[in-house]
Amino acid sequence: MSIDRIVFAIAGAFILASLALSQVHHINWLWFTAFVGVNMFQAAFTGFCPLAKILKAVGIQPGQAFN
Repeated sequence: MSIDRIVFAIAGAFILASLALSQVHHINWLWFTAFVGVNMFQAAFTGFCPLAKILKAVGIQPGQAFN
């Protein structure tokens, strides 16, 4: 699995988890959803993704998006 797919899978899991937590626990979990969304948005323009940098340092092969 490439870095791209791992980043997308983790971002999607975080978004779904925070949406679920906002419904069953507290509405402020939506701030975490917003944080993930803003990070994805800025990564689209800058190419900087903290998780991608960590995964690359661990030795996982990058895909097309995070070369």
